[in-house]
Amino acid sequence: MQKNKKLPIGIQTFEKIAQDNYCYVDKTHFVQQLLNEGTYYFLSRPRRFGKSLFLSTLKAAFEGRRELFQGLFLYDNWDWSQSNPVVHISFGAGVARSVEELQETCDEILYDHSRAFGIEYHKASLKGRFAELIQTLHEKTGRRVVVLVDEYDKRFSDICDYTQDELESTFYGWIDDNTDLTKVKTWYNG
Repeated sequence: MQKNKKLPIGIQTFEKIAQDNYCYVDKTHFVQQLLNEGTYYFLSRPRRFGKSLFLSTLKAAFEGRRELFQGLFLYDNWDWSQSNPVVHISFGAGVARSVEELQETCDEILYDHSRAFGIEYHKASLKGRFAELIQTLHEKTGRRVVVLVDEYDKRFSDICDYTQDELESTFYGWIDDNTDLTKVKTWYNG
């Protein structure tokens, strides 16, 4: 029974949800399914649909953090005797406004990983250091490296989204007043 648990509003890390007694919809069977059925995945969902949380769950599983999965499907259905190095790259802080800003962000991400894993890079380019990170982690651990990329989806409303005018004209009758429109905006992040 989860009634005595807190609601995880705005929380995107599995570790925080597990450690601080928040409600969690158990999607961990998908972690096992992904491992058994393939190698590369692209999860395309709109903002606020749980991609970051799911990637955080994957990270915890591959790092072998069994204690976080108490009471969940994966707790008894995962090989916890082994762990994998995880390179978690998050662009969740926002959109890079220039190539230089994107390169700076990538530099910072690679720097953070080098410190976390005790790796000294010898290559100068971003792609060279990224390849070196993966290769070095594999050599150090003898395990496959799990790479998780959490991108930030910039809204591109003309093609894939609705503008306010389109909502008001097309869905007139379903959206009765400003209160309904405000609810829709809140549900889908403005």
